Amino acid sequence: MLQKELRQAKSIDNVYNSAYWHLAQQDYTIAEIRTKLERKTENQDWVETVLADLIEKGYIKSDFDFAVKFAGSAFSNEQGKSAITRKLRARGVGQKEIAEAIEQVMYDEDIDQFALAESRLSNTFQNFHNTTKEKVYSQFTTKGFSRAEIDHALSMHPEKDTLRSKLEVKAEKADLSKETMKLYRKGKGKRVIQNELRSKLIDVEDFDNLIDQLEEAGDIDFYQSCIDVLTKKRLDISSGKGKSKAYAYLSGKGFDSDQIKEALNPSD
Repeated sequence: MLQKELRQAKSIDNVYNSAYWHLAQQDYTIAEIRTKLERKTENQDWVETVLADLIEKGYIKSDFDFAVKFAGSAFSNEQGKSAITRKLRARGVGQKEIAEAIEQVMYDEDIDQFALAESRLSNTFQNFHNTTKEKVYSQFTTKGFSRAEIDHALSMHPEKDTLRSKLEVKAEKADLSKETMKLYRKGKGKRVIQNELRSKLIDVEDFDNLIDQLEEAGDIDFYQSCIDVLTKKRLDISSGKGKSKAYAYLSGKGFDSDQIKEALNPSD
């Protein structure tokens, strides 16, 4: 849908009226009002005259005063200072005014970012059943808190021990047999399979028993798998050097020495 073309100002009074109308809706920074007025007229003298007059009369706040009010409201809504800084910069306020305004508000209202993060976490999460550690950190970083402040807030939360990472949540739902078979079908030996399961935080306490059951059922044959992996790799094993290279490769895939020797010496 095309935006309706804005009717251009025919006099400076029209520019004043446009400024008053916008300011009646909400507070704007000087940069924001300037942008709106420049859409109303190409006469830059009118724009600057109106801005200077309304700033002098107090209709438009200075960037510092705007930032002070904005920061005070944001802190009361439990937002951290980096989020406040980011939002003010997006609205055209200079870095110097932002830093001074935040410093003043934090001093006047005795703002403690660590306590603020702790309060926000407590108010946001009674428990962590429906979230993950990554989501909490992402959300609170967006809200303007540092890693140290988030760490502190989590350390003080009564349900901190129930917060799980995405990997931990996935591991708790994992089926050991299915995950083992997935890795086996990718041509990996027992040692590598066990290590990869551990790296995924999957409980491998029953791993050895499971392997025995799968081998007995004929679902797993590491000797044949080792031969298949070697055949697929197409390594030249006609020389001692070639066999050494193949041995290192198969060992890296997790096969044991007996399995590798049989793959390298099928006639034996």
